[in-house]
Amino acid sequence: MRLLLVEDDDHVAAALSAILARHGFRVTHARNGEEALHALLPADAPPFGVVLLDLGLPDQDGYEVCSKIRKRTSTPVIMVTARADVRSRIHGLNLGADDYVVKPYDTGELLARIHAVARRTGATDEAAPHTTGGAPAVVRLGPVAIELPTRRVSVDGTDVPLTRKEFDLLALLAQRPGVVFRREQIISEVWRTSWEGTGRTLEVHVASLRSKLRMPALIETVRGVGYRLVAPPAA
Repeated sequence: MRLLLVEDDDHVAAALSAILARHGFRVTHARNGEEALHALLPADAPPFGVVLLDLGLPDQDGYEVCSKIRKRTSTPVIMVTARADVRSRIHGLNLGADDYVVKPYDTGELLARIHAVARRTGATDEAAPHTTGGAPAVVRLGPVAIELPTRRVSVDGTDVPLTRKEFDLLALLAQRPGVVFRREQIISEVWRTSWEGTGRTLEVHVASLRSKLRMPALIETVRGVGYRLVAPPAA
């Protein structure tokens, strides 16, 4: 996902950009409001999935920037600021911000909020969860059939009993075979929580799916990133 980071402190921006990049985001850094608005201008450029907007900018107030962004684009805006009072948060949300995060923040929470906003607005360029409208009723991957409405999975016509989370995990990966899903995204989509303390649970569920489907190569581990589903070759 492309992400626009509006932050005047280069040290803060560099540290946050490095974290976001490790989690699969393509970050564009704007140091003030004018740079941010200019970055959003090119009509032929790929759209940003989310704008992270600091309010304490050197050339204009972040609230003003948010108002201008909202007038020219529907790109989700998350305000990131030290202004923690309720009135400031209400004002930001009333101007069109999609979320409001107070500094100092937990990085895991910020990532979860980014995914949540992108998911609500449909802005993410990653795969949508299997409950998204318009998804096919049955996903077929070689001998594997995933029936979304009935939550049934079969291999060569034989039903494979899965737990609720196992099915949710498989259905998510099956929406875009070959696409790498970050661990944080999977945790956010399937478990509806942040990455902290849930990594081992994900690994256990992946191992269980490989065993139950008797197709260890179906779910590939992408070291340091996440997982992707590898469609079996056609018979």
